[in-house]
Amino acid sequence: MGQQDYEAAVAAFIRARGVTRCPTVCAAPTQGRPAATDRLALHKRAERQEAIRAAKVRPLWAPAAIR
Repeated sequence: MGQQDYEAAVAAFIRARGVTRCPTVCAAPTQGRPAATDRLALHKRAERQEAIRAAKVRPLWAPAAIR
């Protein structure tokens, strides 16, 4: 597929679907107001991610064993 064909296909997709930005932009928290259950699930996920991060970092900050 040539560059012009690619650009035409992308333009046709955007016209057909109404996509105006990259879908991955929606993966980050926004200023929208999701349902309370969704907010709770997002909060719990953030807590789990932080616990995983802290568990990975903790050994790096632990004092070295004295020999």
